[in-house]
Amino acid sequence: MTAQIQQLTPELTLEHINEIPVLILNHSVGSARIALQGAQLLNWQPKGAEQDIFWLSDIEPFTKGVAIRGGVPLCYPWFGGVKQPSHGTARLRLWQLSDYDLQANEVRLEFSLFSEYGVIEAKMKMEFTDKCTMTLTYLGQEPAQAALHSYFNISDISKIEVQNLPSRCFDSLQGKHTDVPSTRRIEQGVDCIYSLEENKTLLVDKAFNRRIRITHHHADSIVLWNPWEKTPSAMQPEGYRTMVCIETARLEKLLQFGESISAEISALTTDI
Repeated sequence: MTAQIQQLTPELTLEHINEIPVLILNHSVGSARIALQGAQLLNWQPKGAEQDIFWLSDIEPFTKGVAIRGGVPLCYPWFGGVKQPSHGTARLRLWQLSDYDLQANEVRLEFSLFSEYGVIEAKMKMEFTDKCTMTLTYLGQEPAQAALHSYFNISDISKIEVQNLPSRCFDSLQGKHTDVPSTRRIEQGVDCIYSLEENKTLLVDKAFNRRIRITHHHADSIVLWNPWEKTPSAMQPEGYRTMVCIETARLEKLLQFGESISAEISALTTDI
């Protein structure tokens, strides 16, 4: 149930979806929704695009303190299950909208994460033009991992390919390094961590007639993930067919105070 609508500008409103406050942008550059829990981009549909760029589970309950399945969760200050909760605490905590600027052809939103003592720990900046750029700036004291865990919306897993990947990865499902094609077609569960070689990755979707280009800035790793039939919580049994995760990550060279990691995402809707 959506309630408690707060109008910030003509193009920007703050609403609640169940227990989660969500910022809603309707602007000439496109539309987007961002959950304040986790400063998590949920949807982005640039002007003229027929499809949303990101996938969001259609059974997501938006429960406070529970990870939101879809969009771009922030994994930080650790990645994976090395500690609990899995993928860190930042995606479960409430961030503040600390600044925003809306121009005719550009929108900038900035979110801040504070400790219980009011000390700033991190900032997340989102910029929307004909592309979307998300930048995490780390302001903590202890070195940290981070990943922008982007769930991309696709027509069908059988109709896409991911291009320009390295030809070797760490296969987390097998627990070992393995040689793989640089163009991946996904026919089963995949959970691969690549050391970054090229800073651009392409997601080609023939049925949606588009390419999504992900440019990784200040990253050292790319993660490719699809659970296949082992679907996690808050996902329909067939949900894996319409999503693929391509993550921009800092896993080996830990973030130090003042450093950033960024993902720049462009949708190219020309004929394939």
